[in-house]
Amino acid sequence: FQTPEAVREMAAALEGAGIDACYLTDHPAPDAAWLRQGMGHDALDPFAAFAFVAAATTRLRMHTNIVVAAYRNPFLTAKSAATLQVLSGGRLILGLGAGYQKAEFEALGGDFHKRGKLFDEALEVIRLAWTGGPVTYQGMHFTANGNEPRPVPDPAPLVWIGGGSDKAVERAARWGDGWCPFFAAPSMSQLNRDTGIHTVEQLGEKIAALHARRAELGRAGPFDVAIGPRAKLRFQQAGGADAYLEGLRELAEAGVNWTMVEPPHPSRQAYIENVQWFGEEVVTKLC
Repeated sequence: FQTPEAVREMAAALEGAGIDACYLTDHPAPDAAWLRQGMGHDALDPFAAFAFVAAATTRLRMHTNIVVAAYRNPFLTAKSAATLQVLSGGRLILGLGAGYQKAEFEALGGDFHKRGKLFDEALEVIRLAWTGGPVTYQGMHFTANGNEPRPVPDPAPLVWIGGGSDKAVERAARWGDGWCPFFAAPSMSQLNRDTGIHTVEQLGEKIAALHARRAELGRAGPFDVAIGPRAKLRFQQAGGADAYLEGLRELAEAGVNWTMVEPPHPSRQAYIENVQWFGEEVVTKLC
């Protein structure tokens, strides 16, 4: 899966199936036990890999799902995102989150216990960096005194906030163009189970609260909510998308307008075939 040919082929399959975006996660130095026990997931660096995807496609959008804001100086994140946004023709969705893996924070020199404050700081600084002109800001671990980040992306990337906690809802309302929560699952860490979404009803309540908070903050305009239904797809089976499509209708009624899917991938060829099946059995029925 991690060769130029593989990435090019998978990206082309996604675009050909009518899928709107692909995503990569962000784990620069994940805990080895977490990976080896079957709970973890790895990926190429999202900014570098997406530069390759952008060059190999024309329409497919790219979603960092998610970049952990506290792993990097916010000016570095802003620079990587702005560069990718400009060179992809405006196709980046910058998904950002607080992070949850303590061992990875320690390996990267980040403060796990201050990750929320670092995240809030990053959200403010990234927006400042994209506006153009000199930036003056006293951060927790840096000082900007008339520094001028470039390029200036126009339009700026969409910012989606990951996580299902009330704090994530507040951040999405204040800083985001979208919210990307997840349903809790037994295989997740305890922290993710605690902050994940448990029912569609709960999701709808949080979406309503988010829009109410946006109104209080005077924020208007389009806003995205992305989450996949709990119903599983039965790939390559007749009627295998029926329950999934019903789940999508339920999510749409709750206020969701993007859905996410992870096709089974025992091999690259199986992945390609499952993407094509998804395009035929799901995407065409939603258009």
